[in-house]
Amino acid sequence: QEHAYPADELMPLTCRGRVRGQEPSRGDVDDALGKFSLTLIDTLDTLVVLNKTKEFEEAVKKVIKDVNLDNDIVVSVFETNIRVLGGLLGGHSVAIMLKEKGEYMQWYNGELLHMAKELGYKLLPAFNTTSGLPYPRVNLKFGVRHPEARTGTETDTCTACAGTLILEFAALSRFTGTSIFEEYARKALDFIWEKRQRSSNLVGVTINIHTGDWVRKDSGVGAGIDSYYEYLLKAYVLLGDDSFLERFNTHYDAIMRYISQPPLLLDVHIHKPMLNARTWMDSLLAFFPGLQVLKGDIRPAIETHEMLYQVIKKHNFLPEAFTTDFRVHWAQHPLRPEFAESTYFLYKATGDPYYLEVGKTLIENLNKYARVPCGFAAMKDVRTGSHEDRMDSFFLAEMFKYLYLLFADKEDMIFDIEDYIFTTEAHLLPLWLSTTNQTISKKNTTTEYTELDDSNFDWTCPNTQILFPNDPMFAQSIREPLKNVVDKSCPRGISRAEESLGSGPKPPLRARDFMASNPEHLEILKKMGVSLIHLKDGRVQLVQHAVQAASSLDAEDGLRFMQEMIELSSQQQKEQQLPPRAVQIVSHPFFGRVVLTAGPAQFGMDLSKHKAGTRGFVATIKPYNGCSEITNPEAVKEKIALMQRGQCMFAEKARNIQKAGAIGGIVIDDNEGSSSDTAPLFQMAGDGKNTDDITIPMLFLFNKEGNIILDAIREYEAVEVLLSDKAKDRATIFKGKMIPNYIIDSNLEMENMDQKLSENDSHKQNSEEATSASQDIAVVSEEPEEGESSDVTDPDSLSPANTDSDSVSISNQDSYVPGTDEAGAPEPACMQGNNQPQEQKTETESNSKVNWDNKVQPMESILADWNEDIEAFEMMEKDEL
Repeated sequence: QEHAYPADELMPLTCRGRVRGQEPSRGDVDDALGKFSLTLIDTLDTLVVLNKTKEFEEAVKKVIKDVNLDNDIVVSVFETNIRVLGGLLGGHSVAIMLKEKGEYMQWYNGELLHMAKELGYKLLPAFNTTSGLPYPRVNLKFGVRHPEARTGTETDTCTACAGTLILEFAALSRFTGTSIFEEYARKALDFIWEKRQRSSNLVGVTINIHTGDWVRKDSGVGAGIDSYYEYLLKAYVLLGDDSFLERFNTHYDAIMRYISQPPLLLDVHIHKPMLNARTWMDSLLAFFPGLQVLKGDIRPAIETHEMLYQVIKKHNFLPEAFTTDFRVHWAQHPLRPEFAESTYFLYKATGDPYYLEVGKTLIENLNKYARVPCGFAAMKDVRTGSHEDRMDSFFLAEMFKYLYLLFADKEDMIFDIEDYIFTTEAHLLPLWLSTTNQTISKKNTTTEYTELDDSNFDWTCPNTQILFPNDPMFAQSIREPLKNVVDKSCPRGISRAEESLGSGPKPPLRARDFMASNPEHLEILKKMGVSLIHLKDGRVQLVQHAVQAASSLDAEDGLRFMQEMIELSSQQQKEQQLPPRAVQIVSHPFFGRVVLTAGPAQFGMDLSKHKAGTRGFVATIKPYNGCSEITNPEAVKEKIALMQRGQCMFAEKARNIQKAGAIGGIVIDDNEGSSSDTAPLFQMAGDGKNTDDITIPMLFLFNKEGNIILDAIREYEAVEVLLSDKAKDRATIFKGKMIPNYIIDSNLEMENMDQKLSENDSHKQNSEEATSASQDIAVVSEEPEEGESSDVTDPDSLSPANTDSDSVSISNQDSYVPGTDEAGAPEPACMQGNNQPQEQKTETESNSKVNWDNKVQPMESILADWNEDIEAFEMMEKDEL
């Protein structure tokens, strides 16, 4: 109110409001902003939960008086529904409750509901598709496809975006008696259900809104799908329609069968659900333990929650994404509330005071690390504690609400919270809506329903006195084996054998650690029913016979080992390490003397196939992150674009600058002080989609190297660079161009040095080839019938794996893991350090020698510079070999 109103959000570092169009675009994140005082609307019912009834009454008056919903602005249908429509409905729900109590809101006459209905009609044009799935965006004033709408061309939407409407739309229909809203939301849910993958009963992340084809076929419980599952179960609770429960239980059975790998929840492929789609988890899945509590499946909820808490204790906050061995994958944390939500529900279910301690930790960390003079700032990097000038509306709408409810006693509340259900944005909808204005005939549209274990249905809406009778020791006994799941620098999962036998036998062998020459490893394989067959061509084939395992648990461990070997093979085939590239400053006064080691990209022009490289003057783009349409294309056209790392995928940046006419791009690291001198080579990965449309070269510079170019621009304005696979000699660079005489006179010396360098490299390469040795291992794993085994081998699909002195190669005809955001693939052995978003690291050293003298130098000085350059080139050659 003091610093931001009537803006949509508070910017806590600069103490001002964030108004869309007045601040640099943040891409899709800004689609939540609609110039409708977002944070105020999103926080209305939170004020009542916190017993701030006077403040609530004043806030409602401000919303009624000031908020305009008829803005010419494109907003996200999903975000506007859960935050604004949900906020208005939640505000209306508690307003009529207070009015009935007789003390507050006596003047209220449904004004918030009228605004909600107006907004509902503004969202309806988005549903104008053949499938009934809504467009992802809508113009509040002009709808979709209108000449002035600036939207309606999209073809894809996320499953959660289309499947998280039923609570708000049905509540709007029940409150107003207008059935169209509930009808549209039901149609979208019906379509998603019909398009599920029938053999696995899973849904993908992204779907085509016109054809219903799955665009992204990976499936999990995190970003892109999360609230679809949540709304199926909660729609049953709020509306009483059995079809929603049946659908949820069908999906839940598939989740627990394929995605749940306690305590982890890992994405899989909908067509091959036994194969993991990625090796990292995103923070949005932290809501799932809370949903499992509502479902009544308490044990996996406790396990996953405890794992997440261990990650938080390591980093103070839950990173946006982290790997299966709990290293940071995406370091941001925008103060998300999902973990607090699950903590609240677990405390309600178990009564275990442990969860009060968890809540206390969350509050202490918020106050210690995120609190700033004007509010709470999102974390830009949980490892460094750096802040971002951002405080999303969900922080007040959800985080404050759940943390207050966690510690509140019944007498602290002015109403019974059990009379309401929480939406995904934690807005309150009264349960009595289930019997009000039932304009939709309740018929079961769930077709081809799968028979499941009856226990799935018994668990729903649990009787806590039967399942977990408020015994704190119950939850503690489940948490205990997981208390060290995230240890210092190289954690490992808890095996089922350890869980069942306590401190029994050592953990089963991991595929990444296997060495065929290690007798101990061979003995472990034998126990797991895995045998080695030596082939005539020198390779070794792995075959598992489940019946030969020492026990059923060992047989399961053997199957997991074989699956790991297959996944490791496919990862290694995808993760081809590219050699470093060069950025050479060729304009005055550098003339090619400054060579910066650059990281390559797995997309765009392959500089190794274009020996001349790409040469051009550099230009800084606007916005600097390159995550949206370039606003200064005239400055970028036919130039090499400079941009900052972060806030979107590297491929998205490349597409934006290519569209603006750039001939190449350089991404500069946003981590202050980073340098190729001290950090491993950075390799830019794609976005999991087809990147053949990107035809320009893209290179990555660490912060220190990037600042060299930026400083040159500030001092000399026009700076020309050459992007290439290797640094070029000056005669090549300036062929056909006017150059200073002292450079021409020295070409002969340079050629002699290059010749020596070439001879040295040839000698080193021959030496390395003569001393290298490898051991080929083929792995074959199918799911055999009892007493059978598979021994299919493909001799052509070999790829190296890092295992000490042995090189392990794996071949398999049937099992291949398609690449989907593989930037966070685990390292073969325990390594120090954290993963950055979309990166792959390879060890390298580089020396970038810089001479800033802009005057003509004596020959001795020039030769000395060249000697330094040659040392750098030689080091790059070593790295490449």
